[in-house]
Amino acid sequence: MKRRNLILVGALIISFAFAFNASLALAKDMTVKDYTTEAFKNISQISPSNAKAIFDKGGVVFVDVREPDEFKAGHIPGAKSIPRGTVEWMIPKNIADKNASIVVYCEHGSRGALATYTILQMGYKNAKNLEGGRAAWLKEGFPAE
Repeated sequence: MKRRNLILVGALIISFAFAFNASLALAKDMTVKDYTTEAFKNISQISPSNAKAIFDKGGVVFVDVREPDEFKAGHIPGAKSIPRGTVEWMIPKNIADKNASIVVYCEHGSRGALATYTILQMGYKNAKNLEGGRAAWLKEGFPAE
């Protein structure tokens, strides 16, 4: 019995060591550009004009993932402020329906892409990133408050 337990413990230690080293090998070489490229590959984007069309119809939740001071300086009307660093905790508290139509945005698109990817990984089905972010929205002359 003791020998069997030692073998199991040894196998577990070896397995954890391989898994830990493999995860370090994957993570240590990633750059911010790598993370955003990966996110953009795995999400859908929505153009400002298409986002405005669904904004006008209602039934969509706009999520601003910029920092609170950026949000206070101006945002899409009715948007929820959920900074990128709090998405995992705040999305379920603010949007319970995993089938809700969600448009995520930041200032230019990269933070929005990362947040959208996270939201999709959390099981939400209809989250899209606003292509070009709030800057593109404003360039089209769409409203901000």
